[in-house]
Parts: sequence; structure tokens; C-alpha cells
Amino acid sequence: MHRAARAFWTVGPSTGEIRPVGLASVGPDDVLVRATHSGVSRGTERLVFEGRVPPGEYAAMRAPFQEGDFPWPVKYGYLSVGVVEEGPRELVGRSVFALHPHQTAYVVPAASVSVVPDDVPPERAVLTGTVETAVNALWDAAPRIGDRVAVVGAGMVGCCVARLLAGVPGSRVTLVDVDPTREAVASALGVGFALAERARDLAGGCDLTVHTSATSAGLQLAVDLLGAEGQVLELSWYGDQEVTVSLGGSFHSGRLSIRASQVSAVAAARRPRRSPADRRALALELLRDPALDVLLTGRSDFDALPEVMGRLADGSLPAICHTITYDAEAPCSP
Repeated sequence: MHRAARAFWTVGPSTGEIRPVGLASVGPDDVLVRATHSGVSRGTERLVFEGRVPPGEYAAMRAPFQEGDFPWPVKYGYLSVGVVEEGPRELVGRSVFALHPHQTAYVVPAASVSVVPDDVPPERAVLTGTVETAVNALWDAAPRIGDRVAVVGAGMVGCCVARLLAGVPGSRVTLVDVDPTREAVASALGVGFALAERARDLAGGCDLTVHTSATSAGLQLAVDLLGAEGQVLELSWYGDQEVTVSLGGSFHSGRLSIRASQVSAVAAARRPRRSPADRRALALELLRDPALDVLLTGRSDFDALPEVMGRLADGSLPAICHTITYDAEAPCSP
């Protein structure tokens, strides 16, 4: 260990702090990255921050460069963008994305970072992991030309899914949420909008619904909006929360289905021909879309992250994607 950095750790229930961390020497196959931006994955990181990861999911929920163990103390996160300061010549000076926790600088294998296209702003690049999740979801869902689709839940994942679905020729995509301010977001993404309480007008008319709200009510609505033979693609992760859904009514007679989609594995329909690296490269290409900037709803300095996480968790800081910025002039401490 010859350099030091600082990282955000969850140290107790809804309690975080900034801690110093040592950095390993940069090996021949490594890179030293100085962070410029990171994104808070509000749904998953809130569950980690609140200590709501079920013990049976501790192993499955480990992030690639996580330190510590659930419930705490744990260093967790996976939406980091930075500049390579040391490493292979072709990477030095390049902006890269990494599945790394919130930390001012880090040393990781060069193979674990992805170069951000020059025409993708670093702040937008924090959405890489979320757009990758959306790509995987569309591979799982296999939407067809002209489909009528409702995306229930206008958070980071739901909005990214809706934007990609809008590119399917002839599709009619409606973003559904309980927050009326999300209508402007839907408009910027080129899709329709319906308040959850009024979305029943869509009932029985959807070929596909995608659920991302992480609530029982949202899942029930996603089921109720389907037409015969329709499918709910479930992207929510509920942590230790129990979920209830009524499978009476038309669920059986309409031959409806609920299918899980999760980004830890490439969708089965593409797994024989696409690697996780291929999927991430596609996500970075799709991030050339400036419409996605509407998802970047606020920013804070890294030093404020303990307070910010608390406010994101209790809802006093509303956000789709809240970005964390780092001092661009600060080198890694010797």
C-alpha cells in the first residue's frame, strides 16, 4: 500500500461515513483510476444502507469491488466513472466506467474498466450500469413491433427501459408512476405517461408490462394491465420486504405470466452469443443519447455523501439518479 484514498462506508443502520483506504501498487495489468463522478443506485443502495439485505442473499448481492460484509460495515456501490492516471498506455487519460463503490481513487484490473466514448459526458456515463440492466431486460422481454407496453415505476431502471422500448418500431410505451412530476420526464424520454391511480384505462390492453417500482401495489398493477397471454417482466428487488399479489381473476384464464430479469447474468436468449463485456459496450453506445440526461436530477460533493444517502433513504431528497462529484484537481495522496 503506497497511496491513500477515501471511500464511503455504511457502518450501521442508515448510518454512513467517509473512511480512508489504502491503495495497492499498480501492477502491469492494473489501472489507477481517479474518480470524477459516481451515481447512487437509489433502490439497491437504500436497502444496503438500511441493512435490509436478507442473510440468504449476502453472497448473491456482493458488488464486484465490495469490501466488508452485510449488513455492516460495508463499502458498497457500482456506478463509478473516473480518469485513468496509471496503467496501460492506451488507457491513461481516458474516461472509464467501473463497477466500483463510491471512492476517490482505486486500483483495479484493467480488464474491469470500460472506456467511455468521447461524446458521452462523464456524468451521464454513471448510468452505464442502469442502461446495461435495461438492455438485459429487453433481451429477456423480447418486445415485438407494435407492442403496447406499460413500464410501472419511473425510477432509474424504469426510465431507461422505457427509453429503449420507445425505439421499437410502432410501439406504444407508457411510463406509470405515483409521482405526477414524472410526466415531464416521460415526455423527455419520448413515451406516454399515466398516474398509477388512473392507469386502469390501460387495463387489459398491454402486451407486456415491465415492473420496477419495488412495491406490491406496483406489481399488482403490472399484472392487471396485461391482456390475454401477456407477461410481466419483474425488475424490482425487494430486499427483505414481503410482496403480495393476487393471482385470481384473469391471471389463470388469461394465461398471464410473471418473469424475473436480473443483470448478474446475461439474458438466456443472448447468453450463447454475448458476454457481459459485449452488453456493457452496447450500453455505452446507447449512452450517446442526450435524452437520458433528464434522469440526472441532482448532484452533491463526495464529502456530503453520508448525509445525502440518509436523505435519499428517507425520501427527503427526491431523485431519479443523484450523482456524486469528486475534486477533479485532487491527486491520489502519497
